[in-house]
Amino acid sequence: MPERSPGRAMAPMKPLCLLSLLLLWLLMLTALQADTRSFKVDWAHDRFLLDGTPFRYVSGSLHYFRVPRVLWADRLYKMRMSGLNAVQFYVPWNYHEPEPGVYNFNGSRDLIAFLTEASLANLLVILRPGPYICAEWEMGGLPAWLLRKPKIHLRTSDPEFLTAVDSWFKVLLPKIYPWLYHNGGNIISIQVENEYGSYRACDFGYMRHLAGLFRAILGDEILLFTTDGPEGLRCGSLQGLYTTVDFGPADNMTQTFALLRKYEPRGPLVNSEYYTGWLDYWGQNHSVRSVPAVTRGLESMLKLGASVNMYMFHGGTNFGYWNGADEKGRFLPITTSYDYDAPISEAGDPTPKLFAIRKVISKFQEVPEGPIPPPSNKMALGPLVLNLNGKLLAFLDYLCPQGPIHSYLPMHFEAVKQARGFVLYRTYLTSAILEPTLFWVPNNGVHDRAYVMMDGVFQGVLERSTKQKLFLMGKKGARLDILLESMGRLSFGSNSSDFKGLLEPPILGHNILTKWQMFPLGVDSLVKWWLPLQLMNKSNTEAPTGPIFYSATFPILGPGGDTFLYLPGWIKGQVWINGFNLGRYWTKRGPQQTLYVPRPLLFTQGALNRIVVLELENVPPKPLYQFLDRPILNSTSHKTFIYSLSTDIQSFSEPMELSGH
Repeated sequence: MPERSPGRAMAPMKPLCLLSLLLLWLLMLTALQADTRSFKVDWAHDRFLLDGTPFRYVSGSLHYFRVPRVLWADRLYKMRMSGLNAVQFYVPWNYHEPEPGVYNFNGSRDLIAFLTEASLANLLVILRPGPYICAEWEMGGLPAWLLRKPKIHLRTSDPEFLTAVDSWFKVLLPKIYPWLYHNGGNIISIQVENEYGSYRACDFGYMRHLAGLFRAILGDEILLFTTDGPEGLRCGSLQGLYTTVDFGPADNMTQTFALLRKYEPRGPLVNSEYYTGWLDYWGQNHSVRSVPAVTRGLESMLKLGASVNMYMFHGGTNFGYWNGADEKGRFLPITTSYDYDAPISEAGDPTPKLFAIRKVISKFQEVPEGPIPPPSNKMALGPLVLNLNGKLLAFLDYLCPQGPIHSYLPMHFEAVKQARGFVLYRTYLTSAILEPTLFWVPNNGVHDRAYVMMDGVFQGVLERSTKQKLFLMGKKGARLDILLESMGRLSFGSNSSDFKGLLEPPILGHNILTKWQMFPLGVDSLVKWWLPLQLMNKSNTEAPTGPIFYSATFPILGPGGDTFLYLPGWIKGQVWINGFNLGRYWTKRGPQQTLYVPRPLLFTQGALNRIVVLELENVPPKPLYQFLDRPILNSTSHKTFIYSLSTDIQSFSEPMELSGH
């Protein structure tokens, strides 16, 4: 082979060398930039450092799972314009893993899309992935399918629980790894568990397991933290995790931060949940926090140099069946509205509280220039008439096409693989009951409301903790149907396994009722496909009592707007608009009287919208509905219950009892 001359051999390599040098320079620049991105604790000066510069976050909570995806950008932009530099949010496990090994990160469950929207709004992220989150969310975010193993010990080192947690986090945490701040993303810190000190277990082995799992997948650079109320710091904090606290305007800030210092002697003070408002329970008054109380506390903390997250900054809505519940002497389900008296209302409107908070923040750090968007357009329509479709029992073949599950004794929801909603229990009387006879379920075994029918005739309601007996009559062979409604699983504190359905066999007189059929009902599927209800619409003349469907169509001739559905005189039930489950109404009990209907849910310019109502008890003489241009959240009628609660109903006015989130 002839030898090449040195000159001719080198000539073609010059462009390639230049390109290689350029690529190398770009890689070094990228690495240098990555090295400069950091969020750390400056222990010597009790502060955070962002990229080496002193930093304090003023953050607000917003839950993507309570806001339609199309509205995420609007809510986040308003938060940034309020002066916030971070958003804090949970990740509800049960929202993303509906069945073991089945994951859903699409649509309004697209976590990465929400992180992207937060980044576009120039907001850093404080992430709270659980596995338990509370958040007044169904079962505190834990999946109901965990309870298919009845002896499982939630939030402990129980191997069955840890196996499920590990499997979930091995899916979730790699998704968020690229979004960590030092990796170029916007997540500056991550919470491990949530208010664990309020849980009865105090299992430090469990917390160490979680911390090790987070470190193994996310690395050592990300700041991991815990948060608890003052009473929970002993069991909720863990060495190696940064300790923060939560409290509201009514609490003693000096005492609380002094207690925090016993667990985290150095580093910045952090209130991870500063309460701007409070949650609502069905049957109690709408909760409010005064603007002066909120702003005074916020300013005091900012003067100390503390970092603060306001819970909530925008509450949103518990659409569908996603609300949680508390146990405070009795079972207290949480309302559909999660307005929370927050600075941004349930409908996304700025409130006087927002502008007052913005003014306080502007004293300590720069607030973005420009106006905050005004309230959205609101629409009023009606009153309009709903049409009878028929009793729920008439659609049983469509609601449960697979047929019933048979069992000698009744099975709870979890055993028949029904996570939420409704299950119908059916049996037949083996002897005639000729006189009114006591019907009840032992050990408070109705979880949570039972709508009782004999041969299709509505007899009344049994309710967990409050209404526990009826009197029934029936001939031999009469069909006894009990529609069980889950009102949301316990979401705070003890979080004991909150099974749903009939937890004990009912008793009629002296006889334990056996030989049950269980029908897990797919009400959302029926409403979505709708055909059977349409077919039966004109031929049904049944009396409007007990669980029953009504529907109507209505046009919106103009551009429309956000609106609030009002069902005057209706008792309790569920509503769908254009197939979307708006959530529960309980007009009779309150305090919430209207349901928020986001404008993107409605068809405008004359197109027909469809509303479906499942009333569970009694329909008013005039089955009307209307849309209002403002919400009614504070019209509690607890003194006029059909089934009265005890007389010690409390209104959560100031000061509010801390319950945790």
